[in-house]
Amino acid sequence: MNEALPDVPEVRVVGLPQLTSGFDLVERLDLPMHLKVHGPLEPMGGEQLAKLSENINLKGRGGAGFPFHKKLRSVAESAIKRGVRPVVVVNGSEDEPACRKDTVLINRAPHLILDGALLVAEALGARTLVVGVTRESTQRSMEAALAERGLSNGRRSALRARVQRNPVRMVTGAAASLIRSIDGGPAIPPGRKVSASQTGVGGAPTLLSNAETFAQLAIAARIGPERYGNTGLYDEPGTVMLTVSGAVARPMVIEVPTGVPLRYVLQLAGAPPVPQGVLTGGYHGKWIDAATVNEAIVSRNSLDAVGGSLGAGAILPISQDTCPLGESLRVAQWLAEESAGQCGPCYLGLPAAARGMEDIINGGGPAALEALKQVAKNVKRRGACSHPDGSAMFLESTIKAFTDDLAAHVLGNGCGRPVEGVLPLFEGGQMPTGIPGGGESEENGPSRQKIYVDWTLCRGHGLCADILPEVFELGADGFPTVAQAQVPRYAEAKALRAVRRCPALALRLEEDTRSQGATRNNLPVLSQGRGRRALGR
Repeated sequence: MNEALPDVPEVRVVGLPQLTSGFDLVERLDLPMHLKVHGPLEPMGGEQLAKLSENINLKGRGGAGFPFHKKLRSVAESAIKRGVRPVVVVNGSEDEPACRKDTVLINRAPHLILDGALLVAEALGARTLVVGVTRESTQRSMEAALAERGLSNGRRSALRARVQRNPVRMVTGAAASLIRSIDGGPAIPPGRKVSASQTGVGGAPTLLSNAETFAQLAIAARIGPERYGNTGLYDEPGTVMLTVSGAVARPMVIEVPTGVPLRYVLQLAGAPPVPQGVLTGGYHGKWIDAATVNEAIVSRNSLDAVGGSLGAGAILPISQDTCPLGESLRVAQWLAEESAGQCGPCYLGLPAAARGMEDIINGGGPAALEALKQVAKNVKRRGACSHPDGSAMFLESTIKAFTDDLAAHVLGNGCGRPVEGVLPLFEGGQMPTGIPGGGESEENGPSRQKIYVDWTLCRGHGLCADILPEVFELGADGFPTVAQAQVPRYAEAKALRAVRRCPALALRLEEDTRSQGATRNNLPVLSQGRGRRALGR
């Protein structure tokens, strides 16, 4: 079994280092060492910074790949139009088990990230800077970096700067989740899609980007677009930070120029000479097969062209000795657990998709395959964030990439290979898995209430499942599939609303004196047939 990656794994570089300059000298570049390695940095005007970003084709390195210059101009225009100060947010929330590049940068080169963020804040006239993190190590490093620069969150500070620590959850890294947490809410998507460039932290225009993006901007601002463009590809200049794990001898974070063959990166990490497949982009990414690996180079466009994805920069090969569907099932189950529990297509659809993959592996036949395809199709573009979309893309890519293994499981007795568990996942208890994650805030504490269904009154209206999908789902006959369940602390208000709105008055809430944890505790109940007879149906 592959162990969870440490916060700071081995770091390597191909060619001349840029982001990783100085890593061979010290474990962490404090401010004096940072200035010694990189030199001072002069402020730049807003349009000058936008043109620099455009000239080097800088795109977000968190997965979405949105052009940075467009985001910068959009925030500036919105701030001027509304006459308000914008906010700058660094997203250092790296919560996939297979991603560590941003964590490495924050732990070892925090001032390079701050350089880029402060450039943007100065250019925009921002007076608030927030760095979002989810790990204790990144919180310590970034708070130390702010202190080294004399930056604080004091009211009299010209620039109020602070670190926002959130739980380690997949959905925490979504821009909307981070903004909501900065405003004092839970670190989960708000359920409505609003552009941060228009309305972000405190309702102000907010420039939010990934930690590596700001570090790349700081490098380009120092050396200029021409020198920056001398490294890597013409249309995607510079370097890329990758996390390579899975079936490798040496899991690592590696800085490489764009254009380097993907197979060379895999060789450096000690991957199998002929991997069965390589997952590119992380757990919201796509699989490519062994033949395609030889064609691919490290670039967003190249990986897209061969059916892969640069995404969050995670590269995960698997060997010929493991069942790829079984490996994907483990990830699918983890993705289902990472739901924020707010949207039915995500909260109900992703567990259903994981069960569908399990049915295929267990010999469910063509019907199980078609069911999985339908579930994956149904969850896309229907959530409050990109989590269901990315999860569905991963499952669809699995089906497409491993056709021989799929046929063996669907039409035969399986592929005959074990599941080695080479794709890293957080071990049980090592990272929070409750919804929305973490146990520090009041919303995330132990459940205080249980909700009950009175079968003598229930008429199967289904309103409870619409209001409280965290607890209720409907069976084939349209009735709830649970008789009683714990109510997650954050959903107590919705549970009360479900009780009040039930047309048949069939729900009731009671205090749970046992103070159990906030995990669902749906108990086996009467079969749907017995439920109908009890209601005289």
